[in-house]
Amino acid sequence: MKYLIACLGNIGPEYVNTRHNIGFMTGDFLCNDLSGKFTTERLAQTATLKYKSRSLVVIKPTTYMNLSGKAIQYWLRQEQIPLENLLVVVDDIALPLGELRVKLKGGDAGHNGLEHIINTLGTNQFARLRFGIGDDFQRGRQVEYVLGTWSKQELNVIEPRIAVAAEIIKSFATIGTERTMTLYNKK
Repeated sequence: MKYLIACLGNIGPEYVNTRHNIGFMTGDFLCNDLSGKFTTERLAQTATLKYKSRSLVVIKPTTYMNLSGKAIQYWLRQEQIPLENLLVVVDDIALPLGELRVKLKGGDAGHNGLEHIINTLGTNQFARLRFGIGDDFQRGRQVEYVLGTWSKQELNVIEPRIAVAAEIIKSFATIGTERTMTLYNKK
């Protein structure tokens, strides 16, 4: 069984420790945890990881966040992965800092990366792992906030949650979306 794990973020050193790059941070953790290595390929940095007889094709799109759909569409086709085996890891300002939520489908919730994926794939019927980055910004300052770097206090909260996000990805690939939601989507 093969799965595409699309970890969203922006390329470039200026984005490395920003809230918008929590997807990349999660992908890096998972790759390290499963002894993999990213290489630069077409439209993404990719790593193929093995976990319990599953093949996880992890991508970090090099298209920038707002054009993520191009990379995801390409790698779904390239690896011949069905849409139901796609999991998109994305930051979410609607969730409190560090909260993790798995969704089976849904809209873009104002997230430009998700909007592009939905438009490119022509469907919103794909799983996503939403990683809460909080909403501690003043009106009109959302872009500055999501592209801002983590504070030390925020890092103390999110670093252990990244490890949980990696466990959620492994769960998605082994027991499926609905059972993973039951296990991890706690109110």
